[in-house]
Amino acid sequence: MGMSPGITKAGEGIDNISWNILGQIYVPKQVSESSFSWHATFPPGTFVPPHIHPTQDEFIYMLEGEFELMLDGRTVFAKSGDLIRMPMGIPHGIFNKSEQTVKCFFWVAPTRRLYDLFWAIHNMTEQTPPEVVALSAKHEVDFLPPPEEAK
Repeated sequence: MGMSPGITKAGEGIDNISWNILGQIYVPKQVSESSFSWHATFPPGTFVPPHIHPTQDEFIYMLEGEFELMLDGRTVFAKSGDLIRMPMGIPHGIFNKSEQTVKCFFWVAPTRRLYDLFWAIHNMTEQTPPEVVALSAKHEVDFLPPPEEAK
């Protein structure tokens, strides 16, 4: 997975790709073996449930809005201009509980199987949580069981 030099234009993804993942829009900006980055739009009420990347570090640079995160067992908040650091092996969940759309820039290092996972989720006929969780596990993303009160 080689990367060519150049510019991925504003509002565009590499190869004009845009994925719908759990109600969020992910637009890939760059992919190589060593890293993978994407612009993400989280409408109000959308979220990524708590999960772990055992083989990747993940980062989010906040462009607009506010996230509430579950990070290593604590609740933290990130707003425009903040950088969220999520080291490999540390559980994290990402929630837009506000009334405002969140726009942010994600990247992971190394890429491992995440790019393939986003294609797989995007191509699912219906993105049901159990199927997304099972598919993710095959791509090195391990979702945590929901807390007891959420069942």
